[in-house]
Amino acid sequence: MPLKKGTSKETVSKNVKTEMKHGKSQKQSVAIALNQARKSGKKIPKKDK
Repeated sequence: MPLKKGTSKETVSKNVKTEMKHGKSQKQSVAIALNQARKSGKKIPKKDK
């Protein structure tokens, strides 16, 4: 199932839940959901190591 496009907290949260349902870890799910939000235009800075 493709992830939802959008930048709201609700959309990001639903994308995280979708990824976790498909067997991804929580950290990986959050990273994927935030990346999708960035592609949709949200200004989310990348975490520095």
